Amino acid sequence: MAAPKRLLALALAAPLVLAACSANGGSDNGNDGGSSDLSFSVITHGSAGDAFWDVVQNGAEQAGKDLGVTVDYQSDGDPQKQSQLIDAAVNQKVDGIVVSMANPDALEDSIKAAVKAGIPVVTINSGGDRSAEFGAIGHVGQDEAIAGQGAGQRLKSDGAQKVLCVMHEAGNIGLEQRCDGASQGLGTDVVPLQVDINDLQAAQSTITSQLQSDPSIDAVLTLNSAVAAVAVAAVGDAGSKAKVATFDLNQDVIKGIQDGSIEFAVDQQQYEQGYLPIVMLKLYKENLNTVGGGQPVLTGPGIVDKDNVDQIADLAQKGTR
Repeated sequence: MAAPKRLLALALAAPLVLAACSANGGSDNGNDGGSSDLSFSVITHGSAGDAFWDVVQNGAEQAGKDLGVTVDYQSDGDPQKQSQLIDAAVNQKVDGIVVSMANPDALEDSIKAAVKAGIPVVTINSGGDRSAEFGAIGHVGQDEAIAGQGAGQRLKSDGAQKVLCVMHEAGNIGLEQRCDGASQGLGTDVVPLQVDINDLQAAQSTITSQLQSDPSIDAVLTLNSAVAAVAVAAVGDAGSKAKVATFDLNQDVIKGIQDGSIEFAVDQQQYEQGYLPIVMLKLYKENLNTVGGGQPVLTGPGIVDKDNVDQIADLAQKGTR
């Protein structure tokens, strides 16, 4: 597949175009945009210090300000604790819930309880294939399998033959779908490698060891922007010539693309994953509008590479990319 110059439309056509993976604990927004009494809770599986989820939070909170609704953002990487946060939001009788579903089975009972209580739910980021089953009114995110295929196709076009696919959260179905999709796009199975995003030093050592033990690996695909930086260091530590590509953006990834240490990033535009669900919940509560016609509202994937990274870098400074 030819390398795109701008955001790459890899997915099925999204049913909507609208204008416009973390901090633990809650964040409460004032009603800057109007006088609505609506209160929405955003509950994700983001880990502490994960810049990806910081941008999701920025999007949700900005939507709250723009629309004049209260947004409370909380996150916990432990699925059981995430489900408890959902239960607490239900008990508080919030007007709507936004939830990421990296582990749908662990959250199923809590999400269904919210729906049964008459609270509309929008899922984001992960678990889109289970969203309607649980009773959510919509899902916002990228199709992980299609995104993985696009990454694999791009790596293949760049000459990669054996790809190490680094998964940073055990049990996250979306990461497994990315690696499976990458295998399809590459035309051969990727080599899966499990690391822990909460211990990046150990992750770097694990990647280094894998590259040293298998010199035929000529590309490393990470599924998180923080892991991308340690993968670059691991390539150097191993004396490998493997190219590094990643999912998601942060400042290190942007700089890496600019200096050539990272080939490209698959961008799922996570600001939209925070912003759009708040719009959807407000429309539903005030006008019973639904978005997507039963299909996910796709926010990606797109490719950021040397051709468009400078433009993206300017936006990232604002905390929206």
